[in-house]
Amino acid sequence: MNVDELLERLAQLKREHRELDEYIRVEGARPGCDQLQLQRLKRKKLLLKDQIAWIERQLDPDVPA
Repeated sequence: MNVDELLERLAQLKREHRELDEYIRVEGARPGCDQLQLQRLKRKKLLLKDQIAWIERQLDPDVPA
């Protein structure tokens, strides 16, 4: 993937992460919400966070030149 593709994917993942975070917050506040479904969504959110971190490392590696 080139830099532009990585940046586009990063923006997409961050947007998805924000939307999922909001959905989890709203559903979690609803009485009688499905706890198992919430746990699955939280795991998906963590996966998105890991993918975001991986792309950010690809764009700005810590290794000095």
